[in-house]
Amino acid sequence: MIFEEQSEIRKILSDIKIPKFALVRQKFADDEIEDVVSYLNGKLDDPELRSRIKPGMKVVLTGSSRQIDNMPVILRETANFVKSCGAYPYIIPAMGSHGGATDEGQRELLESYGITEEFCGCPIFSSMETVRIGYVDGDEVRMDKFAHEADAIILVGRIKAHTAFRGTYESGMAKMMAIGLGKREGADSLHKFGFGRMGERIPKFARVVYDNCNIIFGVAPIENEHDRTCRIEVIKAEDIFEKEPELLLYAKTRLPRINVPYTDVLIVREIGKNFSGSGMDPNVTGTFATPFASGGIDKEIVTVLDISDESHGNYLGIGNADLISKRAFDKIRTNGCYTNMLTSTVLKVGKIPMIMESDELVLKAALKVLTHGDKTNPRMIYIKNTLSLETIYVSEAQLEEVRQHEDMEILEEPHYLDFDEDGNLMNLAD
Repeated sequence: MIFEEQSEIRKILSDIKIPKFALVRQKFADDEIEDVVSYLNGKLDDPELRSRIKPGMKVVLTGSSRQIDNMPVILRETANFVKSCGAYPYIIPAMGSHGGATDEGQRELLESYGITEEFCGCPIFSSMETVRIGYVDGDEVRMDKFAHEADAIILVGRIKAHTAFRGTYESGMAKMMAIGLGKREGADSLHKFGFGRMGERIPKFARVVYDNCNIIFGVAPIENEHDRTCRIEVIKAEDIFEKEPELLLYAKTRLPRINVPYTDVLIVREIGKNFSGSGMDPNVTGTFATPFASGGIDKEIVTVLDISDESHGNYLGIGNADLISKRAFDKIRTNGCYTNMLTSTVLKVGKIPMIMESDELVLKAALKVLTHGDKTNPRMIYIKNTLSLETIYVSEAQLEEVRQHEDMEILEEPHYLDFDEDGNLMNLAD
């Protein structure tokens, strides 16, 4: 693709005025767990859990492809618990086709989140090799070979609403069994019919995995609106299928959100796999790639300005934007994203929107094509990413709505956003 210099585009957009914005605090419950180590060890200190781990056993702990608060600590303390029972813990990536669906890519993804052998005090074993352990409706159920051959498995993963479908089980223990442990081949098999049947197929695939290996318990953190750990549940294996749906309902009440229902233009500073499987969580932005889930803020235009370094070039979700910056475009690496798309059967998330040379041109172009809002006094909201929503920027036209909301507070007088010499936004950059 040849990206042409945009001097003529700049002329077309030269009269477009970007409005003033004010920094706004969104008020959410602040109930994070202060001492995760003590809290988790208190949950693990159960004679029945200890009785399930025999000296000399090889015990696998699962690591996911998301950036989850306190996950390195949770894995380290769970590994220490395994070692205190005289057994040998190993961490494996349980992330389906993520990380480019390669041994090295999946290990690197874990390490980029601080999940390292040095910190966690145990080996990380990354392999894409799987074994067939059964069938669901004639489709293969596959499982990580190393995990299947281990003496026991402890599922470690966050419970949260999924970004593409709704069901009794979404992101959590069942999905980690069905998709995460299935690696690329298992995920590919499960996704065969797309997200329309995901809610039905996940528990079926998970049950086959459960019946064919020794899962002893799960460690399931839940995050609050600040993206901080507010609960950690340790669930005995036989209770996972019964208890996870209730925990999912609770997790949905703690989703981050923008506290107004509509804006004309939503500006997202950065997207990435570390923030959401969809790059930007559609439960926040309303940018769902399938018709099988809904929610988030209503808006006319969505812009994306950057891709996080932690995403390693995986630009999944950028196709749900209308306009992007060249900075974001330059970070795109296709193979990892294409692997995810081919596995998930959803192609929209990887389409390339209109590209502008700078953030300033992105915002001006968004206002140029705005048809429902007032171009001279537009409602605009600017967020850093979908995990950092305590402070956001809101344009002057929407501040009266903010003043009327009991969970929003204006922190400063409206002012123009700061752009650097290249036309890129400086606010919310850090």
